[in-house]
Amino acid sequence: MVGQPGVRSYFQRRGRGRDPKHTNMNKHQGKRPQSTTKQWVFLLFLLLAFFIGSGGGARPLSPVNIDNPSTVITDRHGRLLYEVVDPNGQKLQPVPLAQIPLACRQATIAAEDHRFYHHVGIDPLSLLRATWQYSRYGHVISGASTITQQTVRLLYMKREEGRQRTLQRKLKEMWLAWRLERSASKQKILSLYLNHTYYGNFAVGIGAAAEAYFGSDISDLDTAQCALLAGLPQNPAAYNPLTNFAAAKVRQKTVLSLIAKNGYLSPQEAGKAAREPLSFAASPAFPIRAPHFVMLVQQILERELGIERVRAGGLKVTTTIDLGWQEQAEAVVRRQLQQMQAKPEKPVSLHANNAALVALNPQDGQILAWVGSPNYFDQQHAGAVNAVLSLRQPGSALKPFTYAAAFDPALPDPYTQATVLLDLPTVFYDNEGNPYQPLNYDRRWHGPTSLRTALACSYNSLAVKVLQHTGIGNFLRLANNLGLNHLPESEANLSLTLGGGEETLLNITAAYGALANGGHYVVPIAIRRVTDSEGKLLLSNVPVRREDKKRQAGEPIIDSRVAFLITDILSDDTARAPAFGRFSPLYLPRPAAAKTGTTTNWRDNWTFGYTPDLVTGVWVGNADNEPMYGISGISGAAPIWHQFMQIVTRREPARPFPRPEGLLQKHICSDSGLLATPLCPHQRLAWFIAGTEPTSPDDQYQEIAVDTRSGLRADTTTPPQYVRREIFRVLPPEAAAWAEENNIPQPPPPTVLHVTAEQPLLLTAPDPESVFVFSPGLSPAEQQIALRASSSITLRQLTFVLDGHSLPALSAPPWETWWTLQPGEHRLYVQGNGQDGTTYRSDEIHFLVKG
Repeated sequence: MVGQPGVRSYFQRRGRGRDPKHTNMNKHQGKRPQSTTKQWVFLLFLLLAFFIGSGGGARPLSPVNIDNPSTVITDRHGRLLYEVVDPNGQKLQPVPLAQIPLACRQATIAAEDHRFYHHVGIDPLSLLRATWQYSRYGHVISGASTITQQTVRLLYMKREEGRQRTLQRKLKEMWLAWRLERSASKQKILSLYLNHTYYGNFAVGIGAAAEAYFGSDISDLDTAQCALLAGLPQNPAAYNPLTNFAAAKVRQKTVLSLIAKNGYLSPQEAGKAAREPLSFAASPAFPIRAPHFVMLVQQILERELGIERVRAGGLKVTTTIDLGWQEQAEAVVRRQLQQMQAKPEKPVSLHANNAALVALNPQDGQILAWVGSPNYFDQQHAGAVNAVLSLRQPGSALKPFTYAAAFDPALPDPYTQATVLLDLPTVFYDNEGNPYQPLNYDRRWHGPTSLRTALACSYNSLAVKVLQHTGIGNFLRLANNLGLNHLPESEANLSLTLGGGEETLLNITAAYGALANGGHYVVPIAIRRVTDSEGKLLLSNVPVRREDKKRQAGEPIIDSRVAFLITDILSDDTARAPAFGRFSPLYLPRPAAAKTGTTTNWRDNWTFGYTPDLVTGVWVGNADNEPMYGISGISGAAPIWHQFMQIVTRREPARPFPRPEGLLQKHICSDSGLLATPLCPHQRLAWFIAGTEPTSPDDQYQEIAVDTRSGLRADTTTPPQYVRREIFRVLPPEAAAWAEENNIPQPPPPTVLHVTAEQPLLLTAPDPESVFVFSPGLSPAEQQIALRASSSITLRQLTFVLDGHSLPALSAPPWETWWTLQPGEHRLYVQGNGQDGTTYRSDEIHFLVKG
């Protein structure tokens, strides 16, 4: 029966190793042919009958003596990062079963083999269930290996044999398991399993796992910690809490529910354990360099080669890391965090205890430095957690990608870096209709602002307006194409551009790498090559992210011209000076672009920056998500970025960012974004994608003739001696209040008087039947309109009369006042007193304010 089709693949994992001759066997309702099912049932009962009827075979088993060579992990230059000693060698120190907490033993039995004490090494019920499921669905739904079988595979079978997926191997495993049960007690078998099972993070045995994940002796673990460890052997890489805490937590809760289901805990006790906060740190008992990166490499090896092959040893792993750069990065991170702690001259700590840094080559994606925390062995601050892979709110760090989407020349109406928008109080609405008014970091409004300045200075309101113009869908599409796959889609709103989602430091850094390399997708690479003990190449250029195996490195994502424009903005120290000052930590004495990010609750701050050959991302915060005290991206993360970039590039020649074809420069007026005229005082050269450049001259700065007698505009009837020509910066009406606050005089209204001798007064603002909207999301002071009038005669005073009530009288032109909006229908006219005492009155107008 061994050679019959279909039988061999029964014990293979889901979706792997099927006999190619029978790939279509399950196309009818997913079932195997009836004859195959009968063969399996027959085989199963033969085995059971043999085991039950046999009285011999109790001779004790001896572990197979396997001399596993070490696995060596080095940096890109061959310098040792870590040597993985043989897990079966002398460094393995078994823990007596009595010292392993009862909770750990119970959790292991509940998770791996809940009938452990009720079978003879092979669980007939589990075997029958697995057989039925396989015959019904055509692939493995659940396994049937007991703790005894797993122990046999670990200790009493050669590793090459244990990795085989054949019927012969499985039958031998079952036979040896039955023999082990005949010669050893259940307690002995459980002890062997717990001391030899692999828990990930190079931890063989539960005692080593306690040190590797919690920095604790095994005897000190509680139920919550035991449940987390018991869930790891099923898939150590996927459930590693140091790199994927969410998945580890789900697995822990599953184990706790199994513990309760098997009667070891009450549901209430299991729930309490699930809610217990966990902190992670490794024991400093073993020498290791770049520990977070080495643990990442171990996970990648397990993913690519399988756990058994990694445990077999004999691998030479050459990584991408540069140990010299790595040590500099670690030193810079620790130094900056130390400077933010309390000192005699600064008695208040800023409460920033953690930081992470990742640096990679944007041209090929190879990772050159990786700092997951300042101290891998710091249990107090969860030092073993790899913060490079932790999900965090990015703050303003995603704004460059919002602007990149808006600059896309394929859009019907693309923005340019010269586009000017009004940075004024603006209310937006979320998906539930709730009002939302973003504020700038400096709590000021900047009026008409170019998008170049808006991005360089990281103004919030304008970023939201840009996203509103571009469309959330276009932004998310670009973000996902860049590898930013954790941003919410179903509940996405305009706050996305301000950090209304979560992403990892690695993903955002790789996305910035696309800006550095001209718009091409970056695949972060951690391993350059892996060879076996005979020098055979097993792996090369291995990506960190599993999903990148389906992506093409270098795939064009952002128009190269758009990438250049974003880089041109982020590398302009003058453009960001209004917010950050000149020569801030974002400045390098070479072409370099940089952007910060800070969350409103002070929990996270970031800096991302790049040269053409190096992109580095930095995060500062706390592993437990506690807020810091007033630390922003420019004061927390930026100094780390600046120092690291300065150190590692000081011997490298400065290189400008390449400029792609299809760009042109125009001389523009910075204040309007239109072509410069002699009247504009602020002019500069600006890059544009061909076809998006301005074609109209600036109309913001205008020379206007003023009648010095009335303060109104002069017209053809004004005597020359009363005409004065002035240059005004003419702003739209909605910016009038901002202009007044910032002492930017606006031109007087045109002298358009439809008067008679008996009617010399005219209301010029607001227009008759105007409609205004009062927003509850803004303060009343931010919601005012101008009331204006003009007169053809000299007046002693003029009064606006609103809804029958006189506003404060004016004694000289310009005849203008400001009124705070109030919901309702309103009536307005003006009346004035001439020099001879005659009272004049204008026509009455009506306007509406919606509440």
